[in-house]
Amino acid sequence: MGVVKVQALEWDGEVLRLIDQTLLPLNQEYVECRDYRCVARAIRQMQVRGAPAIGAAAAFGMVLAVKEAASDPPGFESFMRDAAAELRSTRPTAVNLFWAIGRMEEKLRHLAGEPLPVIIKQMESEAVAIYLEDQEMNRRIGEYGAALVPPGARVLTHCNAGALATTGYGTALGVIRAAHEQGKEITVWADETRPLLQGARLTAWELMQDGIPVTLIADNMAGYLMQQGKVDLIIVGADRITAGGDVANKIGTYSLAVLARAHNIPMYIAAPTSTIDFSLEDGRGIPIEERAPEEMRQMGGHVTAPPGVPVYNPAFDVTPAELITAIITDRGVATPPYRESIGKLAGK
Repeated sequence: MGVVKVQALEWDGEVLRLIDQTLLPLNQEYVECRDYRCVARAIRQMQVRGAPAIGAAAAFGMVLAVKEAASDPPGFESFMRDAAAELRSTRPTAVNLFWAIGRMEEKLRHLAGEPLPVIIKQMESEAVAIYLEDQEMNRRIGEYGAALVPPGARVLTHCNAGALATTGYGTALGVIRAAHEQGKEITVWADETRPLLQGARLTAWELMQDGIPVTLIADNMAGYLMQQGKVDLIIVGADRITAGGDVANKIGTYSLAVLARAHNIPMYIAAPTSTIDFSLEDGRGIPIEERAPEEMRQMGGHVTAPPGVPVYNPAFDVTPAELITAIITDRGVATPPYRESIGKLAGK
C-alpha cells in the first residue's frame, strides 16, 4: 500500500508531537506535549481530533503522567487517578478515548509492585502498541471496504476520518485510499462539515496531499448532488457504535443517512472494533458533546452571527442502524441484523 504523507501524532520517547489541526490547511504547526495536561488541552481544544487519534494521544498522555508521577512515589496512585480522570473528561462521545485509557490503567494494575523504571517502560510499550495496532486496523478496514467500492465511484464523505483522525491511513478515508491504490479511479465529494469545517480544512487538504481527486461542497448541497445522480455511495467514520448498530458520528451524518435512504444510495460506516461500545444496546445512551457557542457565532475569528444570539451546538448526532447499509471494521464487514453480525465479528 502507498505511503500516507499525513501523520497526526508522533512519539519520540519523551515528547508527544501533535499536528495542530485547528491551524490547517494554511499552517502546519505542531503542539509538543511533555505532560498529560498538555495532551488533555490538545484533545479538548481539538488540536488533535478523531476517535482513534484521541485514544492514542490519551495513551501517550498516560505515559507522560507515569513519568511525572514517578518523581513522587508516595503519591503515585493518586496522581495517576487524577491524570486518567482529567484525560477522560476532555470529550464525552468518542469511546476510543475511554477504551485506550482503560487499557492503560489495566496495564498499570498488572505492573503493581514492579520497579518504577519497569513500569514506565512497559506503559510506553503499551501506548506504542495501541498506536501501531490502530494503523494496522485502518489498513484492514481499507482492504475490506475497498471491495465495496466499484470502479469510477463518486464517493461522498463527511467530516474527517482520515490519517489526521487516526494514527495513520484513516477509516473512511482508509477505504477511499485503498480503492484509489487499487486503481479504481474514484472521485470524492467532501462535505465542508459545519461549524468547524473539518471536511473543508482537513479532508480536502489530506486527499490533495495524496493526489486523490476531491471536490469540496457545502453541507447543504449533498441532497442536490444525490438528486442529480452524482453520488454512488457514502462513507463516513464513527465515534461510537452500539451493540445494536446505532452510530454516533459528526453532526450531519444522520441527515446524510436519511438522504441516502431516500435516493437508494449505500450508506457505509468505517471504524475499528475499538469504536464499538458493547455496554450500550442502542444510541439513546450515547452522551452527545455540546461545544462552545462561539464555534457557531464566529468563523476564523470573524463574527458571523449577532453577538449573544443563543446557540445550540451538538458536536455529534446518532444514526439509527436501520439507515446503515454496512459497518466496515478491521475484522470484516457487518451487515443487518447488526446485533448478530457485530457480535460475531468482535467475538462476543
